[in-house]
Amino acid sequence: MLLPRRPTHVIFDLDGVLLDTEIIYTRVTQQIVARFGKTFDWSIKSQMVGKPSIESARHLVRALELPLSPEEYLAEREAIFETEMPRADTKAGAVDFVAGLASRKVPMALATSSTQESFALKSTRHSSLFAYFDAIVLGDDPRLERGKPAPDIFLLAASEIDADPAQCLVFEDAPAGVEAALAAGMMVVGLPDPAMDPALLAGATLIAPSLSDVPFDEIGNPG
Repeated sequence: MLLPRRPTHVIFDLDGVLLDTEIIYTRVTQQIVARFGKTFDWSIKSQMVGKPSIESARHLVRALELPLSPEEYLAEREAIFETEMPRADTKAGAVDFVAGLASRKVPMALATSSTQESFALKSTRHSSLFAYFDAIVLGDDPRLERGKPAPDIFLLAASEIDADPAQCLVFEDAPAGVEAALAAGMMVVGLPDPAMDPALLAGATLIAPSLSDVPFDEIGNPG
């Protein structure tokens, strides 16, 4: 990796980084908006990913001029998620990468905009993966005043694992997440969805196709 310094702590986003949930978000959202003759594509989704649900919903309703309130859209979406999200698979290389960091005793935190209820659904089949984490910070944590792209969630996650933000490496797939990590003074690896224009993550310290392409032995204290 070509990073300005060797990271000692790692913070992961969830959706699109560890779990392959973005395909579910896209499918379910298209199912909802299709009733109104609308199409949900990456020109819209790229402005939504990584942000708190209500902010993303407001953007969707406004961009597609939906005859729904953001709250109505979210209620309909969450009802479908109850059966869809527990089926989420892990992203390629995610389990091996996290296990590799754990074997090197690298402190790790999860920092996701997902609520506690949403995280419970998504992690149904993956308890062994999240057992590796030293801290899990969720989007509805009462200590958070602002969601991504504000740096709050990453700074809180860093404090939970006693990390200097400058020594943290964040893994993100969303423009808002990359912006938040940089605002926190952290290094960030952008992992763009194959359907996303990688230029949207151009501010990242490094861009990689997947976690399988990142050498975990270059992370953590040497030796």
